[in-house]
Amino acid sequence: MTDLPLNRRDILRSSAGTFAAGLALLVRPDFVFPAESDDEELVPFLNVPRTGPNRLDWETLDMWLTPQDQVFSVQHYNVPEINADDFQLEITGMVNRSQTLTMDDIRKLPKKDQLMTLECSGNGASPGFMNAIYNSRWTGTLLAPLLKECGIHDDAIEVVFIGHDRKEETLRPGTKRELKFEVPFGRSMSIDDALNLPLLLAYERNGEPLEVRNGAPLRLIVPGWYGIANVKWLHRIEIRNRRYMGRYMARDYVTVRAEKRGDEVEYIETSVGRMNLKSIIARVTRGETTDGKVPLKAYGAVWNNGTPIRSVEVKLNDGEWREAKLDAEPVEQYCWRFFSIDLGNVEPGKHTLVSRGIDTTGRVQPSADDDEIALKRTYWEAYQQWPREIEVTA
Repeated sequence: MTDLPLNRRDILRSSAGTFAAGLALLVRPDFVFPAESDDEELVPFLNVPRTGPNRLDWETLDMWLTPQDQVFSVQHYNVPEINADDFQLEITGMVNRSQTLTMDDIRKLPKKDQLMTLECSGNGASPGFMNAIYNSRWTGTLLAPLLKECGIHDDAIEVVFIGHDRKEETLRPGTKRELKFEVPFGRSMSIDDALNLPLLLAYERNGEPLEVRNGAPLRLIVPGWYGIANVKWLHRIEIRNRRYMGRYMARDYVTVRAEKRGDEVEYIETSVGRMNLKSIIARVTRGETTDGKVPLKAYGAVWNNGTPIRSVEVKLNDGEWREAKLDAEPVEQYCWRFFSIDLGNVEPGKHTLVSRGIDTTGRVQPSADDDEIALKRTYWEAYQQWPREIEVTA
């Protein structure tokens, strides 16, 4: 049998202390997978590289809220140096009253906590990139009241979020019309989305000030949308009456997918936005061999854009789909939900397991062979089922 690695439960229980106590109501049960017993041993996945720093380690996942040392960060331009004391956020553009807010101004506004799972849209694109996801309690103030207070013009259509990070970009490289210019990072969304989703101007994560790599001193939080929409190092919010076509809206983070229309195949490009339904088997455990067979259990997580989860199903090898047990708590609209399943006694050898989420609309997480995944030509929105391979010995 395989030795169990150092248990994160013991580490986190001894080091979390005040943090765990302060969040008790939000993380109950304090540690996930309540069906797991102490005598279960971890069965490592085959052909999966071990998790590096600042990435979620699925096989040692023990907390519903992700500890900072497993929080991923991605930036496409520079990491700006910002003095929080001098920080100012502009809300401007097609509004009746522009605003300029300091961090002190923002902290004096009504405080709001938002629980949310944040995932990179490329997460799951390859076996080595399956851990760019984490769950958090973000603290800040709601954006919608500020936008309404500014008075949005009737002909405005978009809200653009601009960060402090900047980079030189090139349009039409190698042509006579090549153009180089420095631009800030930006993303946009419709007025309706900005006003009706619980967007947050966040300055804390899990009760602690944001770290620089995660967007300090202020970042945007967009529940139910992929990480790229959650603009870090927020600098300006601009209301516009024309489509914003920055690199990361119009040229990058664009999903190219073929759609069948009768006998024809047509390629469609869409900007990455709302998260898709997705699940993963986080780890597999075993018990003592009985009558030559090995008892197995599987534990995992399921998440999406906030649509309620109806169920999760798990399949072992070529067997039938079997319904897993969803944890009764915690349950939050924009957060992952944990599940477990007793797989019974299996023969020693190699086995393949896979899960699929199902939401209350009847949406089923697709396999890699389904058209919406198989006909996709870009790696973003990698929400296909993730088969896991293990090997057990008697």
